Amino acid sequence: MQKGKMKTESEFYKKLLSYDQKVLSSFLRKMNKMSWKKLSKNMEASHYSIAEIFVHVLGVYNGWLNYNLYGKWDEIPTKTLNMENYHSTKDIQKFMDAVWDGVSKLAKNLDDELLDKKVRAPWMPGNHSLRDVLMQVSLEQAHHIGEIICLMWQLDVEPPEMTWIMNTRNLK
Repeated sequence: MQKGKMKTESEFYKKLLSYDQKVLSSFLRKMNKMSWKKLSKNMEASHYSIAEIFVHVLGVYNGWLNYNLYGKWDEIPTKTLNMENYHSTKDIQKFMDAVWDGVSKLAKNLDDELLDKKVRAPWMPGNHSLRDVLMQVSLEQAHHIGEIICLMWQLDVEPPEMTWIMNTRNLK
């Protein structure tokens, strides 16, 4: 077996979730160094501000992996998506911790059989395998992180490293 080659498909998805969490954590650390005024400024992006885009990404993970996966789409706490509930990056950190607590439990129990589980979301027609949902949330994060990078550049802020290779060198 080649060095670094994963034995199971679930190992890949665990590594993908670890990468996603590492990138989000590094971006939130960078955001901690910025003023709330800059983070919450309407920059006419997809979800207006850096803070709102970041909360949206967390909401995607939360909705899909902590609620829809378990058939609890009607229990998704919509207040977590209301920016009036956020006044600092500490508030965002609390939401992120809650989201990743659930995602980490999923990752711990993730196996190749669970990847076949069908997941339904009321805003998207059909049933989707968990493997497709995991790709959906990761790719959604990737395009919104790209958006945040552009907004940081506009504010003359150097964004954190987000490449797969640099962020997965020491992940298991």
